Order: sequence, then structure tokens, then C-alpha cells
Amino acid sequence: MSSELWLIIGGATAVTAAIKAAGPIALGGRELPGWAGSVIELMAPALLAALIVTAALADGHRLTVGPDTAGVALAGIALVRGVSIVTGVVIAVVVTAGLRAVT
Repeated sequence: MSSELWLIIGGATAVTAAIKAAGPIALGGRELPGWAGSVIELMAPALLAALIVTAALADGHRLTVGPDTAGVALAGIALVRGVSIVTGVVIAVVVTAGLRAVT
């Protein structure tokens, strides 16, 4: 790997550490108000949903529906019906790969 790539990795690591440290430093050991904790708890599922939607519907430049969208949709339906996460991932992979193979 080039030294330029290692510099980018090191820079990204330093920025990530600084961002993670900013919250505790700003709070100075004080507790968050109750409403702030509730909002923070809801951010993780919202972020995960946004990442899934953009990954399933984006082709790089615009939103589209394709084989990966169908795979995620069928896996989501299966997960709601109670299958395990591993089974849901397998369903998404098989459906997406199958549709990509025929198109």
C-alpha cells in the first residue's frame, strides 16, 4: 500500500477519535437530560434504516429499483415473519444474485 493511503487511514482514525471524544469532553462528567437520552437511543435505528434504504435503492447517482431492492424487500418480509437473521441474509443474497443472473 502507498504511504498516501496510510496517511488517509491515519487521518480518518484521528478524526474519528476526536469526534468520539468531543461528547464526553463537552459534558464534563454531567448526566444527559432524560429527553436527550431518548433521542440518542432512537438515532441508531433511524440511521440503520436510512443506510438500508440508500443501499437498496441507490445506484450511485439516483434512486432506482433493482435486484438488490427485491432481495432486501423479501428478506425484510421474511424477518417480519420470524425467520432468523442468518436466514434473512441468505434470502437477500440468493434473490439478489438470482435476479442479477437473469438480467
